[in-house]
Amino acid sequence: MCTSIALTTKDTYTGRNLDLEYAFGEKVVITPRNFKLEFHKMSTLETHQAIIGMASVAEGYPLYAEAVNESGVYMAGLNFPGNAHYPPEGDAKEALAPYELIPYLLGTCQTAAEAAEQMKRIPLLGVPFRPNMPLAPLHWHIADKHGAFVAEPMADGVKVYPDPVGVLTNNPTFPFHLTNLTQYRGLSAAQPDNTLDPALELPPFGQGMGAIGLPGDWSPASRYVRTAFCKRNSVCEDSEESSVSQFFHLLDTVAMPRGSVRTPEGNCDITRYSCCINTNTGTYYYKTYDNCAITAVALTEERRVGDKLLEFPLDTKLRITWQEG
Repeated sequence: MCTSIALTTKDTYTGRNLDLEYAFGEKVVITPRNFKLEFHKMSTLETHQAIIGMASVAEGYPLYAEAVNESGVYMAGLNFPGNAHYPPEGDAKEALAPYELIPYLLGTCQTAAEAAEQMKRIPLLGVPFRPNMPLAPLHWHIADKHGAFVAEPMADGVKVYPDPVGVLTNNPTFPFHLTNLTQYRGLSAAQPDNTLDPALELPPFGQGMGAIGLPGDWSPASRYVRTAFCKRNSVCEDSEESSVSQFFHLLDTVAMPRGSVRTPEGNCDITRYSCCINTNTGTYYYKTYDNCAITAVALTEERRVGDKLLEFPLDTKLRITWQEG
């Protein structure tokens, strides 16, 4: 369960909530240009674009949940159970395992459109990183300053869709979410007109009544509609601080408090972290479930070069500022 957003204010900002019942060793990881990236069937990338994002590191390899490269291309994997299909290893000379997609595409592509075309061209490979690490069923959100795409690996091939809304959640498939928005076309951030019976005096008794009917649950379809509505009506000042603050407020509208969503096993899904990435500068902002203060990691030029992964453990301890009178 996750929600991903692409938003343009003064710059283009991308990011997501990662909703999960367990930690996966996540940390902010920078893959510099000269870190060797190896793949099952693709040629090794001795050099490539620098990448920053949230990942676990297994045997020295960055397993990214989402990331952005130095060209400003963003890619995030979101849960897509029951629909995601990865064909078994075949005879194709070129193919990518799901965990290889973000390192390879962000390492080689300069635009989201280019990454989307690569998703159409390069077959997927149903091979896990290790036998004891099952493949996660995913679809992907791809975005940059020019627009966004959704890529969904289905049984009849990878479907790639332009994303005019700039939002992705989980099941059902992406065309459903776009069609489902039609049911909410009457929502508004403004006060509603009395179209029920103009002859009756029916004054609004509170602000926000134009959005009556906006779904409030945490299902993927409802989170999609709620995020699309809030993003479409989003207003902020033309500054980095205002843009970053607004982005996190958008994610907060669909964040999961502990206890609100329970898995079939009885575990609590929570928003483990939320992130916002300025794709123009490569600055990665995040907050965690237990630490709502925003922490930032910069993709500086010094960090873009080199041949070793740079790992930044998450700041997860709640910090409270005590104000003296």
